[in-house]
Amino acid sequence: MSKDIIEDRILVIDFGSQYTQLIARRVREIGVYCEIYHYKTSLSVIKKFNPQGIILSGGPETVKQKGSPKVPDKLFDLGIPILGICYGMQTIAKQLGGKVELAEKREFGQADLVLKNLAKGLFKGIKKKSINVWMSHGDHVSGLPKGFKSCAKSGNSSIAALFNPAKKIFGLQFHPESVLTDDGYPLLAQFLELAGLSPI
Repeated sequence: MSKDIIEDRILVIDFGSQYTQLIARRVREIGVYCEIYHYKTSLSVIKKFNPQGIILSGGPETVKQKGSPKVPDKLFDLGIPILGICYGMQTIAKQLGGKVELAEKREFGQADLVLKNLAKGLFKGIKKKSINVWMSHGDHVSGLPKGFKSCAKSGNSSIAALFNPAKKIFGLQFHPESVLTDDGYPLLAQFLELAGLSPI
């Protein structure tokens, strides 16, 4: 099917994560057309693709380093839902005025995620108070950008998920695309639904 006649589409912006292809695969499994662009892709090219939602992947870098990878700042003004995963969440926080710090202990492996503020956002519909997730990060968000709320915490991070309900910008410190994360598939599906997407 030609992408020129596909109205519903998601763009995954790659920061070098080993899971980037898996994120795109999960989106396609749900039934939505998806492509992957490098983080250095210009805003004009991204706008030409005309995505209904954007997912920022994880990556091996740290946002604490000078010249760390980021997306164009005006990406956050496009008025479409954006989901940041791991590094993607950290660059959202940093670029929008939040605070990111090097964690005292790197969090890698299974973690218990305690949920809150569930009425809106990606966790809507999840009845559990906590879920088991897959973490892989050294930095963590320690201060929220203006307009954002925290909606989950872990033993190593007081802000393990965040969202801006007005702008529909979301961040997850963990990897919902991994089979080692409980309810990861529904979380991605909820993001697509919030983007108004329907299966091909």
